[in-house]
Amino acid sequence: MKVREATTADVDTAVDTLTQALLDYPMTRACLDPDGYVDRLTQYHRLFVEAIGIPHGRVWVTDDVRAVAVWLPPDLAADAFEPHSTAFREIAGSRAELTAEYGQAIALFHPRTPSWLLALAAVHPDHQRQGLGHAVIEPGLAVADAAHSPTFVETQDPANVGFYESFGFTVIAELELPHNGPMHYALYRPAQP
Repeated sequence: MKVREATTADVDTAVDTLTQALLDYPMTRACLDPDGYVDRLTQYHRLFVEAIGIPHGRVWVTDDVRAVAVWLPPDLAADAFEPHSTAFREIAGSRAELTAEYGQAIALFHPRTPSWLLALAAVHPDHQRQGLGHAVIEPGLAVADAAHSPTFVETQDPANVGFYESFGFTVIAELELPHNGPMHYALYRPAQP
């Protein structure tokens, strides 16, 4: 299986992969208006991959784009999300205030030192359990390791915790999000010597 960096030609398939894989992800179920949820989730992934991941980060995919990992670098411009803030709020719809509240709550656990962030990772449901998740995440870890940079990932799916621990991440915080929200896990992997 070949893993490569994504290009703009991969956006449609990458968005489909992310949307199919994360259809019932606890955080997006909590933070996106249920009215037109699948369309909102698709728009969210498109915005994230096309406007943030590819131009500002590193996106690795399998050759068929059925596994995707979006990494954001430690030197990501502080205002990279700003031009898209209105679009993100519109996608959240009636849940925009809740989304902002959750964002503030989980920001407390973000590393204080510059770190690579694994922002999104998913494998299409028809291709899971074949090692593709590991395959698309490992290049980002290699880049971080070569730069002696720590890495960070967050999840709201308890099933993902052990998966990320297999890469050397350690849970540094757990938070039950308010308003019957999901459990949030922050995981950190120190810089490798």
